[in-house]
Amino acid sequence: MAMRDTFLPEFDYEMATTRKVLERVPEDKVTWKPHTSSMEMGRLAGHIAEMAGFAAATFQSDSFDFAPPGAPRTQPTVMTSRKQLLELFDKNVASAKTAIGKASDDDLQKKWTLFNGGTTIFSMPRIQVMRSMILNHVIHHRGQLSVYLRINQVPVPSIYGPSGDEGPGH
Repeated sequence: MAMRDTFLPEFDYEMATTRKVLERVPEDKVTWKPHTSSMEMGRLAGHIAEMAGFAAATFQSDSFDFAPPGAPRTQPTVMTSRKQLLELFDKNVASAKTAIGKASDDDLQKKWTLFNGGTTIFSMPRIQVMRSMILNHVIHHRGQLSVYLRINQVPVPSIYGPSGDEGPGH
């Protein structure tokens, strides 16, 4: 079985679950954050939406630089509306699925490097990038976002079983 065929069902499940969380982000709380060192809710939601797009970008070249020397730094995504957020997320998930679906085992084993201003942040096989820096990264930030929702009295959807707001007994 091809590596992509073991990865895609997990990716699909986690992206569907992530979309349920993004659907709940209140438009009137995009600048809210729980601590001065935390991301604002609109930036955190935007980061989750943009992360899926990095999956497709990983197959378009052998590296990416957030701040390429002599060129403008990549601008982060910030949620401006729920519609904008979900459209970006859906577009990025679709492009990721297409790229992953076309990837051979050789493509997934090929090394990929992330730079910041020409400095290497990491270099690893694409399958590891997909799992750790895309999928696990989205899951991590989805967990943060679910806490933001809870603190703001927004019902948290079921993620890996019932939440305190959904499921048996609610």
